[in-house]
Order: sequence, then C-alpha cells, then structure tokens
Amino acid sequence: MVDRATEVSVSLNDNREYTAKVVGTDSQSDLALLKIEGDDFPYLTFGNSDALQVGEWVLAVGNPFNLTSTVTAGIVSAKNRGNVMGGGLGIQSFIQIDAAVNPGNSGGALVNTRGELVGINTAIYSQTGNFTGYAFAIPISIAGKIAADLKEYGAVQRAYLGIQVANIEGIRREDPERANELSRLNGVLVEDFSDRSSAKAAGIQTGDLITAINNIPIRTFAELQNQLNRYRPGDRVAVSIERDGSERTFNVELKNEEGSTDVLRSTDVVNTLGVTFNTITDQRKKQLGISSGIEVASVDSDGLFRKEGINKGFIIMRVNNSPVNSEDDFTKIVAATRNRQDKVLLVAGFYPNGRTQYIAIDLSQQ
Repeated sequence: MVDRATEVSVSLNDNREYTAKVVGTDSQSDLALLKIEGDDFPYLTFGNSDALQVGEWVLAVGNPFNLTSTVTAGIVSAKNRGNVMGGGLGIQSFIQIDAAVNPGNSGGALVNTRGELVGINTAIYSQTGNFTGYAFAIPISIAGKIAADLKEYGAVQRAYLGIQVANIEGIRREDPERANELSRLNGVLVEDFSDRSSAKAAGIQTGDLITAINNIPIRTFAELQNQLNRYRPGDRVAVSIERDGSERTFNVELKNEEGSTDVLRSTDVVNTLGVTFNTITDQRKKQLGISSGIEVASVDSDGLFRKEGINKGFIIMRVNNSPVNSEDDFTKIVAATRNRQDKVLLVAGFYPNGRTQYIAIDLSQQ
C-alpha cells in the first residue's frame, strides 16, 4: 500500500525510526523503493539467487502478526515457480520455500545460510490466510533490477520479445490431450506474435520452440520470464530455438510494451502532461496551511493538465494520496502510475484562497 500512503516510516531493529521518501513503486511486482537519510545503517549483501539449489536451507525474516523481527527456517522447494496466486502478480518466476511465512512477512528478507539476501518474501498459498506450507519470494536477481530501475529512471524498464504463448491451463479444459503434449515440451512454444514484435523481426516463426536465452536453458514460460526480467528495452539477447528438428540462434533486440526500444523515464512522462512546477518554501507552506505541495508554474495549451482544467498557480498537495514537495516526487508517482493497470492520477490541490479540489487525470489518453 506504499503507493497510496500519505507518509511512510521505517523502524530499524535498534528502535530508531525515520520518515522515508518513496523513490518509486511497482505494482506488478508489489515492490517499492524507499530512501531514509542518515548514516551507519546495517545492510545485507546481495547473494546469487540463480545459484540457489532445491533443498538448500534459507531463512525468512519479517514481522508476522506484528511480532518484531521474526526469523523462520525452511528449504527451497522449487525455483521459477509460475502461476502463483492465480497469476495475479506481474512477476511469475518465484522461489518457493517451506519456511513459515504469514501476513506481515511480505517485503521481508529471504537470506541464505551465509546471510546473503537472495529474495523478497511476497506471497503465501493458503485457503485460510495463514501459512500452510507454501510461500513464495521474488528472486533478488529480479528484485535488485527493479530497485535499480526505480532509482535511476523512476519506473521499471520491462523488456519483451513480442511473442504469444499457449495458455496450457485454458487449453486443458477444452483439449486435455494437447495440453499434456504442450506440458511435455522442453521449451516455450511460439504460438503467435504481438504487434511490432522484435522476435518476429529477427526471424523467429510461429511453431518455433524457444530453448535458451543467452545460452541459459529455458524449459518453461516462468524460466523465460525470469531471464527477460533482467534486461531493458534496447538490450540484445541470443534466442536459441528448435525448428523442424534443427537448432538455430537469433540475435533479438528487446522492446518495451509499446514496441520501441526507448527507456521510459519519469521526466518523459511528465513532459507529455505539459506542465512545469515551482517549489514552495516552508514559510509559504505555513502561510497556506499545508505540509506538502508544489505550485504549477505553467501549462501547455495542448497538455492533459490544461485539458482537465488545471492552470498556473494551482497548488498540488498530493497525487494518488502521496505527498509531493518537488518535481522529482511528482514525476516518480506519475511514472509508477503509468505502469499500473488503471493509469489514473488523482490530484488533490487548490488555488490560493480556494477550496480543495480532486481531479482525475487518465494517463492512457497520452
């Protein structure tokens, strides 16, 4: 719920508490990157989640049921687990563990026996809401890249091959025999292509079986996604396929979901809104009776701000219930919203001496 929070605080194990700045959020992975100011913070070293072995011992850290700093132990039950929670999360390549994880563990560390961070606890499979033996964590190979993207760009950069694959569970209901055949394939079968597909442009065809990405074997769609989640639009990967009994490799330039190689920066999104801002001094905030806010300095005649009736002099206090005090705050919220399914900004603000207004801006109009 960080993306809708008005204030986020971080409590350390030594009882120090800090107000955190939300650098960025990503709804597809249910991750957020927070920043606290200070020094002498203890930290974990990143481990290699790819090197984890099924049966290896791991420790899950969190605060289940408001119990501070609980540690539970278990083993890695599976890797590259897909279709978790019905596929409701955008990431579908999880580490499955049998360490006890309950509500309050989400966002906590999954560490190996060397104390290295190998995953972020994310979900449990349960009919009761409490742990029943199955828990899932996002591999740090993916979570680390998401955090790096949020820090550098304000938005997660996702790369796509531009292929469509068979929904085995959907096929199983209508044609169990074909579903069983697909399940036995040692790779990912290309059923079709999306518009402006980079895979199709590189020479891959329908019916090809993808068997490796950059020489890393691919057996399932979850393993394919696990590899693609490490790259950004514009990166090139070697895609190995089987076709008519022979093996071939294609050099594919990955694209974003819009079919280009552009890296999405938060500032790029804001520019299309047609708005510039002035910062507000603490003294003026006090005069206005607000704790957060930025002032609209100008709007373009053809931008979404002008279209929704926001003009020069409007004071924005919050966007999607998150306080904004700078253009950087605003751009990162906008970039995160653009990655959400609804793509709607809820702007709370006012004109001096006017009442508070709530204005919805649909970013899908861009």
